[in-house]
Amino acid sequence: MPDPFIPTIRDLDFTPTSAPFPSPADWRDHILYELMIDRFDDHRIDPPPATSRTPHSSAPLDPANGLCFQGGTLRGITRRLDYLKDLGVTALWISPPFKQVPGQESTYHGYAAQNFLSVDPHFGTTKDLQHLVRQAHKRGMYVIMDIVMDHTGDVWAYPDDADLRYNDGQRHPFGYWRRAPVDGEPPAPGAPFGPDDAVWPIELQTPDAFRRMGRMNDTGKAANGEATDADFERFKDLNLPDPHVLDTMIAIYKYWIAISDVDGFRIDALRHVRPDPARLFVRAIREYALSIGKKNFLLFGEIAAGSKESFRYIGLNTPLPHESEAHYPLLDAVLDFDLYQPLDAVLKGRKPAAAVRTWFEFLDRYFRDFGQAGKCFVTFLENHDQNLHHFRRFLHDAPDPRLALLGSAFLLTSVGIPCLYYGTEQGFNGGGNNDVFVRETMFGGPPDRPTAWGAFHTVGHHFFNPTHPLYRGISQVARIRRDKPALRYGRQYFRQISGDGYRFGHAENAPCTLAWSRILDTTEIVVALNLSPDTRTDSSTVDPALTPSGATLLNLYNPEQSTTACTAPDGRTAVRLTLPPYSLAILAKPH
Repeated sequence: MPDPFIPTIRDLDFTPTSAPFPSPADWRDHILYELMIDRFDDHRIDPPPATSRTPHSSAPLDPANGLCFQGGTLRGITRRLDYLKDLGVTALWISPPFKQVPGQESTYHGYAAQNFLSVDPHFGTTKDLQHLVRQAHKRGMYVIMDIVMDHTGDVWAYPDDADLRYNDGQRHPFGYWRRAPVDGEPPAPGAPFGPDDAVWPIELQTPDAFRRMGRMNDTGKAANGEATDADFERFKDLNLPDPHVLDTMIAIYKYWIAISDVDGFRIDALRHVRPDPARLFVRAIREYALSIGKKNFLLFGEIAAGSKESFRYIGLNTPLPHESEAHYPLLDAVLDFDLYQPLDAVLKGRKPAAAVRTWFEFLDRYFRDFGQAGKCFVTFLENHDQNLHHFRRFLHDAPDPRLALLGSAFLLTSVGIPCLYYGTEQGFNGGGNNDVFVRETMFGGPPDRPTAWGAFHTVGHHFFNPTHPLYRGISQVARIRRDKPALRYGRQYFRQISGDGYRFGHAENAPCTLAWSRILDTTEIVVALNLSPDTRTDSSTVDPALTPSGATLLNLYNPEQSTTACTAPDGRTAVRLTLPPYSLAILAKPH
């Protein structure tokens, strides 16, 4: 049964429908997993698992197919919770579930809302969302909802449906509301809006609820007013500085916390929102969550820019020196684009390790407590956009699939809240000229569907294989992270290495052995990745006070392997280890 129609925020009840599930004490204790509802699993079909003999289509890929709804549902996610839990995932980040503009197939992603108070029927119902959250909580897992606070879908048009562009803050006239056909015909003039018409709730059905400044001329280069006030593509930018619009958006998302019991929000495109309304929104959501007992409701944002921009949103609860009248919102965390950009190239041997090492050295200088810095960053290897890497998954151009394990292991053993992207654990390697190529389906789609968009150019086969080498490897590293507090809370220092045991230095040539320590109190754990296609034997420096000469270290990832710390000729303490191609070691002293 579809969701009941709620026309106005005046009808909302902010009383939780059940006792709220308590927040985790520290989000660094958790591993996030980003998925797109439409692309993850369709509960209505049960295709066979893909194998090495699964046929791949020989027809050329048509990106138009990837723009179509594929059939993934909230109930499909629910039936795969055990698959995710066994992988080591403890928190799901799901794409926006809200009702999209009817008749616009390319809104499968969830970012083009037409009704903010209803779940899109393609994905299921509000009851399906509630059931997913309850079942996740029953397994000790959390659910984070992706939300859009600054725009709607293409719910209205400029005059004559013109493609107007941003022009130095000029406000364009409003054209007309988009309406759904009735029995294939346009609705009668003056007929009242139905659930599929315009935008809901009704509080947004006024032209003044929108900025109306036209489309960004270049989304990658937009700055200042154009970045915050112009429309993104065909989405329509909301007039959040208007208190009535802002109050409406706050009420919408308080309602979703109350009715679904989700545990956090990922706020989309936050750098395209003016700071002051964003600050008021974040504060209101945090206060509501606290008022119902969710004491650590996660609020993290997408600021697809460098540290100069993203650091405005995290850290000290005081205005930054460069801020004048505008105060930025205080988020719990931001997506770590500063790590994401160089990590891909370093892992693939295309940049020296310094490109990553210098980022962590900067964090050590910037934060007064380096160990606490991890609370502020959600780290990732790939995501649903991949726009900074030309719409390709990590493995699309990787020299070896084992690098996906090394990349995931880097996230799981480094500072930050690690986030996996669906399909990484199954070796997905899509890539192309737009984002649909990194949004393959895990369930393949029915074989007779001409627009099916299965991974590896397949249809009719699923990719939920718990025996896949990447799945097994990631789950093993996840267990080690869970058992070792130093891998969640510790400071992180990259170590100098030596091939001959005499001459030490930071790895500069690519590919290399990349080694670092996580240090918490009196515990040191050393992680080493061999990023080379050849077996390497290297020595890595360690902290002599924590890992003195003569100490034995076990490889937690391969318990049959151990090494002993020794004093190098120049007096420093080091451990020596042989690693096969594209492999890793996690070294710790035995209890």
